[in-house]
Amino acid sequence: MLLTLSAFLVSIALLVAVHEWGHFAMARACGVKVLKFSIGFGPRITGWTSRRSGTEYQIGLLPLGGFVKMLDEREEAVADAELPFAFNRKPLRSRAAVVAAGPLANLCLALMLYSCVNWMGVSEPEARFSQPAAASLAEKAGLQGGERILRAGFEGDALEPVLSFEDFRWWLTRAALESRNLTIDYQRGEGTQQSSVRLPIAGIDATHPDESMFRSMGFTSPYSPARLGDLSPAGAALEAGLQSGDLVLEVDGVAMQDAGQLRERIRQAGALGPPAQQQWRVLRAGRQLSIGVTPKQKHEGQQSLGFVGAMIGGVPTMVQVRYGFFAGIQKAGNKTWEVSLLTLRMMGQIASGQASVRNLSGPITIADYAGRSAAMGLEPFMMFLALISISLGVLNLLPLPVLDGGHLMYYGWEGITGRAVSEAWLSRLQRLGFALLLVMMSIALFNDLTRLFF
Repeated sequence: MLLTLSAFLVSIALLVAVHEWGHFAMARACGVKVLKFSIGFGPRITGWTSRRSGTEYQIGLLPLGGFVKMLDEREEAVADAELPFAFNRKPLRSRAAVVAAGPLANLCLALMLYSCVNWMGVSEPEARFSQPAAASLAEKAGLQGGERILRAGFEGDALEPVLSFEDFRWWLTRAALESRNLTIDYQRGEGTQQSSVRLPIAGIDATHPDESMFRSMGFTSPYSPARLGDLSPAGAALEAGLQSGDLVLEVDGVAMQDAGQLRERIRQAGALGPPAQQQWRVLRAGRQLSIGVTPKQKHEGQQSLGFVGAMIGGVPTMVQVRYGFFAGIQKAGNKTWEVSLLTLRMMGQIASGQASVRNLSGPITIADYAGRSAAMGLEPFMMFLALISISLGVLNLLPLPVLDGGHLMYYGWEGITGRAVSEAWLSRLQRLGFALLLVMMSIALFNDLTRLFF
């Protein structure tokens, strides 16, 4: 709990500070006087005032945001001597640059974080997947599990090397959200001939891009042996007499090739009603044992499934993914661009009803993932920060009143017509923007609570 809270506060403080610093730095560069720079809203906790510039720097009590207050005649009277430093007196291009600098700073932060991860290197599972579920896209394509993915690419494009299982999952995600088919080169065993297959992912339902989507494709997890890990105290596995370290050889006479196949067998046991007892054959300390196991049933949304209360799967083969200086920057730039486009596309699909509003996440979910990624290590936490930074940058560029993109929309109107948006229209649009933002925040918080308690 302490780690989750700490990681969340560090994440929000860093992302807000970078965003507001973008506005602040560009304002200073354009000759605008900055009166106050605040990280957080509400009552001031601490701060200081610069003797040279007169800018007040402060940290507010509520960390979910921040602001940069600039000299502006629309907000207060400005002395004649300081009129050249007022924001509203600056040319249109300068005002637009100041507004756009905040979201762009978040995108630059993501680029820097991805670059650092690429340079440092990260250990990821090998691009070898477990046995696909029955009737999944992978099974229909003739894949059996255990194949190592060598290259992947969208249909009609050149194939690119796949370095890890997470790399391959990124290809699958992009293909599903962009409704494009994927071609992969794979190898079934060391020294065997390479093969190629086309995956018709364009027909996959990407309304809910979650684990169920990958399950329908047949690529849920990297290949690992069907070995049991930690057991839950009240789980069916412990009640049946299974032990951590047991290697599952068969379930009801069917050989278990890997952990993915075993997990799917357990899940399906509770799909149609209370699970029946299964006969497991396991290898323990060189001896084969036959043990009866009765999975328990639980519900995930509208779906029923079985579970035994055990971690399933040994440690998969890991590979070190690392890039050189320039290659790391190039790869980071591509990743930042692709994630930005996918974020924008997802937002568009939510707005048009093509994707569910359940994909919106609020502070509780963000805090949860911040804690999880921080517990996994520095590199996963940096990648989490990069993802959230991109989301924040793209969200703020949307043409919605009260957001930075809304102000850029006003400046676009001013550039086309030669006159600023009237005060009356500004007031109406601001109220509309606040209402839309409140609705989005309410949905995100509702989704958070639903995930937490249901």
